[in-house]
Parts: sequence; structure tokens; C-alpha cells
Amino acid sequence: MTEKPIDLDQHRGLSAQRATESRRLLSEVEAHEAKLHRLRVEAEEQFLALPAATWEEAAVKAKYLLRLHAETLAGGDARTRRLIAAVLEDFERLSVSSAEDP
Repeated sequence: MTEKPIDLDQHRGLSAQRATESRRLLSEVEAHEAKLHRLRVEAEEQFLALPAATWEEAAVKAKYLLRLHAETLAGGDARTRRLIAAVLEDFERLSVSSAEDP
């Protein structure tokens, strides 16, 4: 036995190395997607648990819902995507200005 581990990837062809790397990356992507799905489910359960107590809480829920809807429109209607972006910008602008007011 040698003291240094042998890197088996160096002994394989380039296409086999690329295929292995692709499988590894795909596995990581799938793991991240599963984690994102779990986090979304948790967030949605919290949103449904109690009604919003303030306009800011309602805006957080609305922003989440609009972003979720915008994701489904990735290749869809450009006007709807622009409207969603404008409303999200309004929420951000108004939440900053209301936070600055005493």
C-alpha cells in the first residue's frame, strides 16, 4: 500500500471524467432543489398558520406569492412579468419609506 491515495479520475478517459463530474453536479443540484422545496413548504405553512397582523406582514406574503407566480411565467407574458416587477418595487420602496417615518 502506498501512502498517497491514487486519483482514479486521472486514469480514466476525458469523456468518463466529464460524465462523472456531470453526475456529481446533477446530484448536488437535486439535493439543493430538495432543500429549497422543504424550505418553501415550511415558509408556506408559516404563512398559512396565522393571518397577517400588519400591512408589512401582508406585503411579505404578497411578495412571496408574486415571485412564485413570476417563476411560472419564465417564458410567458412579458407585460405580466413587468407588472409583477413593478409591484415588487413598489413594496420595497414603500416598506423603506414607512420604516424611515417615525
